[in-house]
Order: sequence, then C-alpha cells, then structure tokens
Amino acid sequence: MQDRAARTRRDLIRSAAELIEQGGFAGASVGQICALAGVSRGALHFHFGNKQALGEAVESTAAEILLCVTGQVPERHPAPLQFLVDTSHTLAQRVVCDPVLRAGFTLAHDAAWHSDVSLWQHWRQWVRGLLDLARRQGSLARDVDLDGAVSAITALMAGLEGLERDPARDRIARSVTPFWRLVLPQLAAEAVRGRIEAAGSSAAMADEPPLERWRLDDGAAPHECAAMSDAELCCVPYREMSGSAS
Repeated sequence: MQDRAARTRRDLIRSAAELIEQGGFAGASVGQICALAGVSRGALHFHFGNKQALGEAVESTAAEILLCVTGQVPERHPAPLQFLVDTSHTLAQRVVCDPVLRAGFTLAHDAAWHSDVSLWQHWRQWVRGLLDLARRQGSLARDVDLDGAVSAITALMAGLEGLERDPARDRIARSVTPFWRLVLPQLAAEAVRGRIEAAGSSAAMADEPPLERWRLDDGAAPHECAAMSDAELCCVPYREMSGSAS
C-alpha cells in the first residue's frame, strides 16, 4: 500500500511538471494533471490538498534535484573551474531528461507563480561561490568581473532551457562545450588555462551513466539522494564530485 501511495504521489508530481513546463502553472488544470497521471481528483486532494500544494511539491522536488547535481559550494577544491564545467555538463544532461527539473526552472519565472524558492537563485549563488573559490585559489584571471561572469554562466542555463523545447534535445549537451571553449580563455588564469577540459573532465564524464538510462520509470531510483523527499524522481544516479568535499 505504501509503494502504491508513493507511486501515485510521484506520478502526480511528474504529470504536473510536464503540464507546467508546457503551459505554465495557470495552464495546468487539475483535470489535466489527474488525467495524465491516471488518477482521480480525490487522489490528488488526498496527497496534496490542492493544486497550489502540488505545485510546491514540484518546485521543492526540482530544488532537491538541483542540489543533488551541484552539492554545496566546497570550501576548497583542487580544480574549481573544472568542477564548475563538469557540473554544468551534468546539469545540462539533467535538463534534457528530467521534466520535474525543467518545471522547477519554469516556475521560477512564471508570472502566475509566487514562491520563496528559486532554482535560478540557487544556481546563480552556486556559480558565484565556485568563482569566488577559484579567485581565492588563484585559478581565476585577475581582470575577471565576477558579476559579469556569473551572469554569463547563469544565462547559459537559461539558453539551454530554451533549447530544450527544440525537438533535437541533444543540442543542449552539444551547446555546453562550445560555450566553455569561448569563455574559459577569458575566465581562467594562465597557469591553469591549459588544464581545463571544456568538454568535461575524463574522470567526471566516465562516472555518468548512458543517456538512455537517465529516465523516469516505475522502479526505484538508481541512487536515492538523501536530500530528496521523492527520491524516485531522481533519474540520474547522484555521484560525489571528485574533490568536492570540504
């Protein structure tokens, strides 16, 4: 019975996410959400109370997924800029496969939605934290404008969210490497510039599962992220980024 209830909850979150992504929060009706999830309105009200509470569950789950991807900003790291590059690749792949994560980003700029949670704010603060760390450790070029760099990297993910609507979704992953090839020569200090792989470090990429395994299905997640309340929605195994521990 508990497994059935968990599956119903998961299906409602996923269905709401797909509809929010397509038409925003206002455009996702309770009837549409229930029909897509294959459950009754009574089931939605039993698990979430109302549409607002379901939207909050979508957003909070997306925020947990994002935190699983980024982790907390480390206090130190042997290669902070490579860590930033690798994480941006991982996040781009998650945007491809995960409708809940995409819906969370959509809600963050939805005029019909009001919340204290913002995935964009988390991503921006995390990027700023990595760049601050890189500067303290001497990996950042001296003349880099931190605010400008943070805005550019944040805009990268905003652009990828737009590309996601393109039928050729693999364009998302293919767009990250050219971005870093353009930006890294201006961002990285000369001493580390030649050691940063714009396509992602070999060690980090080797830990990624094949893209076809990154999907939502009826089984448990390959790895349950301890921070997530709905771990089944985590369609990418969470991996500890090399050297990310403080």
